[in-house]
Amino acid sequence: MAKYGKLIGAGLGWAFGGPIGAVIGLGLGWMFDSAKQADIERGYHNTTTGDFLVSMLVLFASVMKVDGKILRSELDFVKTFLVQKFGYSTATEALKMLRDLLRQNIPIKDVSFQIRERLDYHSRLELLHLLYGVAQADTQLKDSEAQILNEIGYYMGISNSDQQSIRNMFTFADDSHYKILGVDKNAQEEEIKKAYRKLAIEYHPDKVAYLGDDIRKDADEKFRKINAAYEKIKKEKGII
Repeated sequence: MAKYGKLIGAGLGWAFGGPIGAVIGLGLGWMFDSAKQADIERGYHNTTTGDFLVSMLVLFASVMKVDGKILRSELDFVKTFLVQKFGYSTATEALKMLRDLLRQNIPIKDVSFQIRERLDYHSRLELLHLLYGVAQADTQLKDSEAQILNEIGYYMGISNSDQQSIRNMFTFADDSHYKILGVDKNAQEEEIKKAYRKLAIEYHPDKVAYLGDDIRKDADEKFRKINAAYEKIKKEKGII
């Protein structure tokens, strides 16, 4: 089988159709028999870890390319992340795919729409969180990166409040912990607790458990940031 064989073996299905498949440059015909190809085109395959990984790599490339140069810090961040979450073998293969993607023009709107149609909301939140990690790999979020992340979030159907919450997980402003929870500094105790309960349910790592332990473990980080923000607010306001 051609390159990316292990990713295909991981259960790739819908990601090879539509704009993502076109960007990757892999045709369905030589990978599957005609019956299985027809199933994929009709959308009979559920999202797998492989689908999530390919979607993530396409979006990683979009963010890394936006300012016209690929930074070593970004590549190192992605490599470290992939090795930690998927192991050396899969990471090596994924980096080969990423390097191919970095040489292509990626239709961000079309790709993001395909992801919106096929991934549940919680998985899209996880993708956006990972993208901010890449953008912040050089410790600075550039205007061009902020813009493309806003576009991707919008096209993937992420609400403004959730985009703001994730964005502020990567900033160090005095009020970032309030913005993570989506409340004003003057918010009262009940409003703060209500906002936390909502996010605790929405961002719980179990929501992406179907993508496998590797993705679920990364979602733990996002969940910890929400808890840390809540604890900081409680301490400031003397909430028990």
